[in-house]
Amino acid sequence: MAWFKKENKPMEAPPSQERRVKTEGLWIKCENCRSIIWKKDLEANWEVCPKCEHHFRLGAKRRLELLLDDGKWRELDAELASTDPLKFVDIKPYTQRLREAQDKLGMNDAVITVEGCLNGRPIICCSMEFAFVGGSMGAVVGERVTRAAERSAERKMPLVIVSCSAGARMQEGVVSLMQLAKVSAALARLDEARVPYISVLTDPTTGGVTASFAMLGDLNIAEPGAMIGFAGPRVIEQTIRQKLPEGFQRAEFLLEHGFLDAIVPRKELKNYIGHALEFFID
Repeated sequence: MAWFKKENKPMEAPPSQERRVKTEGLWIKCENCRSIIWKKDLEANWEVCPKCEHHFRLGAKRRLELLLDDGKWRELDAELASTDPLKFVDIKPYTQRLREAQDKLGMNDAVITVEGCLNGRPIICCSMEFAFVGGSMGAVVGERVTRAAERSAERKMPLVIVSCSAGARMQEGVVSLMQLAKVSAALARLDEARVPYISVLTDPTTGGVTASFAMLGDLNIAEPGAMIGFAGPRVIEQTIRQKLPEGFQRAEFLLEHGFLDAIVPRKELKNYIGHALEFFID
């Protein structure tokens, strides 16, 4: 019997596997129409499916690039960061969760507050980031939005807030719930100063954010298909023991029932807000 020595050569990946590795992350499947979209095309179209107009989530900084002239702004209150008042630990320490989000996104908390121009008009804008602990509102988010409202009242500059949030931040307990009243009081003072506030609700806008500043705008507008509500549909169904209507808590349902003033596609949002501010101010 002849014996043969097997050489330890590294196995080469099949051609199909090699192609898959090289193209990984370059294509995205639309959640709505299931079309396969070239990632660069999706980014160039502001994260809107070119086939069915489904609106993907847009990051806070990209949102500012969309709304503000030349994509330029001056950030306000960037130094504010959470102190973990409750020393909270769930599956990981809250401080670790914050640090991971800060390192990944390059921001201290779930909202960016800036000063810039929209169609040549100076405004103050707050843009929320869902990827930062679910866009939840803790003490820092509440403080930044409150300061934005106070600056708007003082400088007579319109305020635009883009909401994208899972609600109040449970890791800060009652401290996060206090922000609902604090922000609402600041917006009431802004209203007394007769300075316009436009609220933009994106997918998702839920919980304490919906229960406070997201629904207090002089004009409340939403992107198509955005989920907007307080509690989630499953929680509501379990509570009332009834099946919810089709499309419940989607922007179109809320507009039909009088909870919104308009639904505006993303690419038209900047001009829509600009015209609205002309109506309020000029």
